[in-house]
Amino acid sequence: MKHFTRIADLGVDGVAEVLQQALAWKTCAPGAQLAGKLLGMVFFNPSLRTRASFEAAMLRGGGNAIVLDVGGGVWKLEDRSGAVMDGDRPEHIREAIPVLGRYVDALAVRTFGALQNDDADAADPVMNAFRELAGVPVISMESAREHPCQGLADLLTVRELLGDTRKMPVTLTWAPHIKALPKAVPHSFLLTAAAAGCEVRIAHPPDFELHPAVLAEARGYAANSGGSVTVTSDQQAALKDSRVVYAKAWGPATRSVAVEQAAARIASHKDWLIGNQTMAGASHDALFLHCLPVRRNVEVADEVLDGGRSRVIDEAENRFHVQRVLLHRLLN
Repeated sequence: MKHFTRIADLGVDGVAEVLQQALAWKTCAPGAQLAGKLLGMVFFNPSLRTRASFEAAMLRGGGNAIVLDVGGGVWKLEDRSGAVMDGDRPEHIREAIPVLGRYVDALAVRTFGALQNDDADAADPVMNAFRELAGVPVISMESAREHPCQGLADLLTVRELLGDTRKMPVTLTWAPHIKALPKAVPHSFLLTAAAAGCEVRIAHPPDFELHPAVLAEARGYAANSGGSVTVTSDQQAALKDSRVVYAKAWGPATRSVAVEQAAARIASHKDWLIGNQTMAGASHDALFLHCLPVRRNVEVADEVLDGGRSRVIDEAENRFHVQRVLLHRLLN
């Protein structure tokens, strides 16, 4: 059975195929390839673009979607193996998932990392339980480890606006925030850009490393695609001649910084805010990308978000286009 919950489900060739098909479908309406299909969407966490873009893809493709908000109209779900269920979670995913799989043609799932342990989040327990138990194809709407649809939308935006991504220098830069955030989005931009052959520069303050298994996976893709992956704590060095500046906040590595110290460590790096001065270090025609939502003037200054380099709205639109392709691949 096919699933799409991680970039590894596509690999280097699959990423290229999805991007090429999404580009083609943007200029030629694909019709009702999802006619008669039903997608069950399970949200453990809130959403704006993800929910709207998946529902739009199903409806415009002739299908339909059922939206379930866990803990809001749907029972709170227990996901721990061996749990003594004497708390506020009356149903276990081991029953809920296969039941839902009997009703729909595919399940889409959104669940964030717990942010207590990077290794536990990278293991992606909830998403892997859906893969194991659903009995139908599963697609990720973000998980503890990755947000693969976002990564594909990011690279579709780059490909559409700048052309061939092979050997293209792109910078993934950490940005400040008011709290620790999951690493799923930066993981997926890194993995997808590496699979697309980009020269990926990752810039972050000390102790904000991405997960080593994800870095190793990305380097493997780069070796096959002609790209590269480098990591530095020098933001300006990473930005030099870069064609894309991708800003994203994420929390410190739990193996380096205790969870209770994360907020203080983030607050000590407010100078990483992305402003025009930051962007000046990149190529003169560099694009600015961010997955949204974005905290203006905390992560990114107004002058960048409202400036001529920003393509965050195009990037958000492209969620619809890549997801339409992915749903077609899974359901047909």
